[in-house]
Amino acid sequence: MVLTVQGRSLDVTDQGFLVNAADWNEEVARRLAESDNIELDERHWEIILFIRDYYQQFKHLPNARVFTKAVAKALGEEKGNSRYLHKLFPEGPLKYACKLAGLPKPPTCL
Repeated sequence: MVLTVQGRSLDVTDQGFLVNAADWNEEVARRLAESDNIELDERHWEIILFIRDYYQQFKHLPNARVFTKAVAKALGEEKGNSRYLHKLFPEGPLKYACKLAGLPKPPTCL
């Protein structure tokens, strides 16, 4: 599959994840969110940028429980809980945060 952003054709998987993480930028994130009917605001960006930093630091993606705990540690308990994260990403916080951040699909996600 292909996603066109600013005149560039970017390869995506059948689930919409970028094939090449180096293709990511904020406009790509907006287009990916749009294709999933997610309207990004500053709360989404905080989580998207958090998971990008996490991946750069640890070179792997966490499972959902570790993700929630890492968010709580970095951003506070009010944001590091599944209720808050599911409000932002109803179809799966870890999966969609990674997708919109241009990261691979987490191995623990279906």
